[in-house]
Amino acid sequence: MPKRVDHAERRAEIAEALVRVAGRRGLHAVGMRDVAAEAGVSLRLVQYYFQTKEKLLLFGLEHLAGRFGERVSARVRAAGDSPGPRAMVEALLMAALPTDDESRTFHHLYTSYAVLSVNDRALAAQPFIKNPDAAEDALAELLGQAQEAALLEPGVDARLEAAALLAMSAGLGTGILVGQRSPESAIAVLDHHLNRIFRTGDA
Repeated sequence: MPKRVDHAERRAEIAEALVRVAGRRGLHAVGMRDVAAEAGVSLRLVQYYFQTKEKLLLFGLEHLAGRFGERVSARVRAAGDSPGPRAMVEALLMAALPTDDESRTFHHLYTSYAVLSVNDRALAAQPFIKNPDAAEDALAELLGQAQEAALLEPGVDARLEAAALLAMSAGLGTGILVGQRSPESAIAVLDHHLNRIFRTGDA
């Protein structure tokens, strides 16, 4: 009896191959043939699942977003059974910093998708644009909870701080990628800013 193929698993394996080869060569330089070779499958199989490079890139973007969510969840779990608002905020922000091989690849490719979407209407129309909004909403909600619990300094605007923190995290991440600063330096900058908005001794 022929072995049953798990199509979702096969698509995920191809997406992982895209992430690996794009992490080495850059997203702009990757073709479907390169991804097939990296995945150890035929070009025909990649075309069967994705038809075009554009569809492969869009699925790869969704795959990256899913992996980012897993990184955030792992950091939240590592913070303990009942992490406070600050620990939750740190988990979200630190997960996006390129501090190891996986997060470097994530930041590199996510930034590449952003650049490509400037001139690619199909990419620009995808949830890529909505994902930062979702992150901002989540961060603003956490800061709002902290504010209700009197954990923030007086006068802090949760929505503005959420936008500022995400922009800061993205800029610091790019600085790490290009060698402008170390991961430790970037973490220190974020920690410094969090110390300014959270009340001393509160988490």
